[in-house]
Amino acid sequence: MMNKVFRNELEEGMRFTAPVFFDDGENMLVSKGVAIKSRELAALDRWNISFVLTAGKPVTDDSQLAPAEEEFAELDEVEELDEEDETIAETPKLDAIEYTSEQILKLPEVLANDELYRAYHDLITSLDSVFSDIREKREIRTRGIDRIVNELLTLVQSNRSEIVGFILGGDVQEYELAKSSINIAILSIIIAIHLELPRHRVLQIATGALLHDIGMLKVPDTIIGKEGPLDESELQLMRSHTFYGYKMIVNELLYADEVGKAAVQHHERWDGEGYPGRLSGQNIDLGARIISVADAFEAMVSPKAYRDSMVGYKAMRNLLSDNARRFDPDIIKAMIQSMGIYPVGSIVLMNNSSIARVLESNREAPLRPVIRILIDEFARPFTLNEGEKINLMENRTLFIARAIDPAEYQKRT
Repeated sequence: MMNKVFRNELEEGMRFTAPVFFDDGENMLVSKGVAIKSRELAALDRWNISFVLTAGKPVTDDSQLAPAEEEFAELDEVEELDEEDETIAETPKLDAIEYTSEQILKLPEVLANDELYRAYHDLITSLDSVFSDIREKREIRTRGIDRIVNELLTLVQSNRSEIVGFILGGDVQEYELAKSSINIAILSIIIAIHLELPRHRVLQIATGALLHDIGMLKVPDTIIGKEGPLDESELQLMRSHTFYGYKMIVNELLYADEVGKAAVQHHERWDGEGYPGRLSGQNIDLGARIISVADAFEAMVSPKAYRDSMVGYKAMRNLLSDNARRFDPDIIKAMIQSMGIYPVGSIVLMNNSSIARVLESNREAPLRPVIRILIDEFARPFTLNEGEKINLMENRTLFIARAIDPAEYQKRT
């Protein structure tokens, strides 16, 4: 439960047993165990903020601070931010990044990596060609699919944060099914590697992720593109894409049954309320459990015709709030430990007004990743790898204030 702490109760040097947020519940004032300084108090006064929010209590003894390995458990408190008293919504939101919006608009130049982007884009178009061949009932050679899988694995291992940055940025606006499948495969590879699965299982899961929605190619466009709810027969036909996918993967492409299970089971739910088999818990194939989490995250961060995309931080919060309904809690934990609550590739605003990209997560402390400065506190921009690399586990005075989406600022110009 998040509690209000009023401004007149705050004093310089106070520390709390959990992060302290501004009144909007989005921006962090200080992280857990960090003393409030005069500059933070001055900021509250300058922006006429009358209270802050925290799930913790004032620290009177260092023994009250949980060790780093327990920090993951405290992330559950983040979900309660959305349930706060409606009066929070009535309070003018703090928008600290307004002060650096001009610099944020320059991020596309700062982050440019044309060669890597071309490799990512080429894999999407290659998979789109495979899907076109399937749609037109042309001969399919699995050699092309295997090449895509192996290249994806290489890209993830060598450029993980940049590749995830492409997913979070929604850089590709076309090839919807192929783009989504490539993105889900990337995320699935990251989770599978984190779980220390053997290489052949990582490749199987990546292949399953690429092909998990292949059965949708058999569903009539009139149903896929229908506006409004589907009737019962249409819903059954839509759900049959899992069986179509399994048959194509195993019977036509001759992949192992483990790859086919990823397609037929990726809509099963941890609580047994999914389809087609109403499987639950460990009875669901591990690959399918990984792909379902990756699929949900990718859907949230990708723009849709009916809604804008969600920043990675909020998508992670949504996954955390699942409470073992749709997803395997261990897979959620693995994803957050491998990508962080601020996912690898995210653009974040720091408490000193610098802007950074998240490079690596810290397994023991998902809120304190490794970052690289893109624009420093003096508004000086750096190219992709020139900015300072900082491990927030070692630098305890610097912390992430919030995730930012450069697209928000492009819309304002």
